Amino acid sequence: MKINLPNQITLGRLGLAILFFALLSLFDATQLDDERWLLHVCFWIFLVAALTDILDGLLARMMSSVTSFGRILDPVVDKVMVCGAFVLFASHHFWDPEQNVNITDVQPWMVVVILTRELLVSAVRSHAEAEGQEFGASWVGKLKMFVQSFTVCFILGQLAWKLDSLEPVRTACVWVTVIVTVLSALSYIHRARAFLLTPTALTGKPAEEQSPPKEATTPPDTPAQSGASPPGDES
Repeated sequence: MKINLPNQITLGRLGLAILFFALLSLFDATQLDDERWLLHVCFWIFLVAALTDILDGLLARMMSSVTSFGRILDPVVDKVMVCGAFVLFASHHFWDPEQNVNITDVQPWMVVVILTRELLVSAVRSHAEAEGQEFGASWVGKLKMFVQSFTVCFILGQLAWKLDSLEPVRTACVWVTVIVTVLSALSYIHRARAFLLTPTALTGKPAEEQSPPKEATTPPDTPAQSGASPPGDES
């Protein structure tokens, strides 16, 4: 079975992700000055991976070779790279015990927000496609991906090149990432409300089964209708 070029690039990005995590997990903030080279290498690996994400999408459209395999694998690899980077940023690998701070400014609750958004949108997209409805990425989702990738590169670069003057910018990037991630989640939920709030989605039953029609009842015959004389009018 021959894999087309865009999908080969996507698989290559998955390989870069594995290498990225293997190297980044070796980093120890207590030996920052001695291990900046690790951050240099990780910076370039992540940057190349982010650029290949743009490249494989362009090639797939130019070559008219968009495949179901690529549509599934491409976003998965993107999420693995970004989410994995933030998980490691919030881990003990980047904790400075002397200053009692995380040197990336990424807090565990922020990672929870990012992971929740990705899982929620993936679940909504799967439900939409199962219902036969298109649920592609919106411009807010693409902006979210760009901001997250930029922040990962900025954190790695700022620490690797020891740009202490840019620490406030690093903090701002982290907060902007969280805000854009939340806004992206709200945007997707708003888009999905049309089919998430249907009777079928809420109860599992088709709309026509929700409230069966009531049988029409015939009112009892009145004396006038039956032809009988009302009480007291008998002759």
